[in-house]
Amino acid sequence: MKLGDVVSQYVSYKQSMGMCFHTEARTLKSFCRAMGDIVLAEIDPSCVLAYLAGTGPVTRFWHRKHEILRGFYRFAMGRGYAAHSPLPRLVPKAPPAFIPYVFSREELRRLLDATTICASPRNRLAPHTCRMLILLLYGAGLRISEALRLTRAEVDLSAGLLTIRESKFYKTRYVPVGADLVHSLAAYSGQRTITHPLDPASPFFVSRCGTAVSRQTAENAFCRLRVHAGVLRRDGARYQPRLHDLRHTFAVHRLVSWYRQGADVHRLLPQLATYLGHVHIAATQRYLSFTPDLMQEASQRFERYACEPRHA
Repeated sequence: MKLGDVVSQYVSYKQSMGMCFHTEARTLKSFCRAMGDIVLAEIDPSCVLAYLAGTGPVTRFWHRKHEILRGFYRFAMGRGYAAHSPLPRLVPKAPPAFIPYVFSREELRRLLDATTICASPRNRLAPHTCRMLILLLYGAGLRISEALRLTRAEVDLSAGLLTIRESKFYKTRYVPVGADLVHSLAAYSGQRTITHPLDPASPFFVSRCGTAVSRQTAENAFCRLRVHAGVLRRDGARYQPRLHDLRHTFAVHRLVSWYRQGADVHRLLPQLATYLGHVHIAATQRYLSFTPDLMQEASQRFERYACEPRHA
């Protein structure tokens, strides 16, 4: 049986059980393209190893691809489409977990000031668009894809509410925003409507030519801003600060703020998870990198707790 036919059957099987399985389906289609139009039983293990290895160093994506293919081959062997799995038996050690970058408030101010470099007509994004995108990602903790998919109708300025449709986990949620961010959104909306249509279904973030802003355009613009502002990683990490790190920064800064206010962080953490659109609180905990500020606030909280007199 051809590889593509078995993959189609496997994806349909998984989705019939209620799984979205979109990311896995893309990986399996990529596997089909790499192997070619071939009978499943004729796949060469060396070709599978080359697909897993890719062109760069081993990353966690190697293990993700291996996990997806392992499930696929269990399915194929269980139905007699393959006698054995061509996956390598030796699995390389997973690289250290990626540590997101948490911007300081001073770095955020430098990034916002650097948006003036977008004034050149050669830039696809106007300065006010770059500035508003940074403010929204940091102020509301949105994913970049969620921000760029917003339409005018989904930004309710009178209610201070954003409607996030079909997010990462295929859920729709409402995100309330504060008065300062609403004021900035209103100012941007006013600038935007001078040259672009008022259609409620049109994208909220638009390029100079009135089209929706793509993720690649936004990330390229942010890379230029980061370099101009001198915001760089100096901890030896593989990646420089990313646009998505604004979401991590929102979560960490919110936690630090709660500590400083003396709030019950354990009670509020599930609320933060809901606000961020996470299905499980464990996903939120991964965002909470230990920055010096966060470590200091947590240590002071524990010290106050430890020094409290015990009552008999």
